[in-house]
Amino acid sequence: MCFELDSVPPIPVIRGAAVSHDDLVLESADGTAFAAFAATPDGPARAGIVILPDVRGLYRFYEELALRFAERGYAAVAFDYFGRTAGAAKRDDEFDYLGHVRQTTPEQVQADVAAVVAHLRPTCETIFTLGFCFGGRNSWLAAAAGHGLAGAIGFYGRPGAGADGSPGPTQRAGELEAPILALMGGADEAIGPEDVSAFEEALEAAGVEHEVVTYPGAPHSFFDRRYEAFAADSEDAWQRVLAFVGRFSG
Repeated sequence: MCFELDSVPPIPVIRGAAVSHDDLVLESADGTAFAAFAATPDGPARAGIVILPDVRGLYRFYEELALRFAERGYAAVAFDYFGRTAGAAKRDDEFDYLGHVRQTTPEQVQADVAAVVAHLRPTCETIFTLGFCFGGRNSWLAAAAGHGLAGAIGFYGRPGAGADGSPGPTQRAGELEAPILALMGGADEAIGPEDVSAFEEALEAAGVEHEVVTYPGAPHSFFDRRYEAFAADSEDAWQRVLAFVGRFSG
């Protein structure tokens, strides 16, 4: 899990913004019902954002992140990964997410992304994915899954091959059909600089439009209000996300 359960995104709340939010149950193509949280502006949405959480799935941090996007005019849906093994009901803080994430496959994640995209598509001409850690990796892979994305954003996702040898975004760079934004921690003990460099080189070789940013000294999951020492990095990363979405929204 990237964040504590009571963590919130290090993004200013826009007081008085006209937004709506709802708990949803969506259905994947294989018939799986899964939980999601939607936040929408009360006017036309500038674009749609599919939010892929870290390994714990859907919890407060990502619901708050969806709200921060809605306050800025974007429709955002954060979704849960574990409908197939844990159902779509709300969970308590003791949820054993690791036992469920081990049963989750990249194909299942992309099937659920497709359902979220389908939910957003009627009101959003352009759609982006945005993920963190496990979700960051799967956000980039979403650009190779035929969703018709305008861009794919990942915070400290693992770009290389999986532990089981499955190809990651680096290995599949030639299949990525949307611009990529990668926001990485320079002191991330789980993802070394060689992995980040290999990803950037693969994107360059494949001709994929991309921006790969590493924040020196920043750890994994630096994008957290608790990390006051990395407030400037978090602010820069958030502005880069907004600029990326704005640039490719058409």
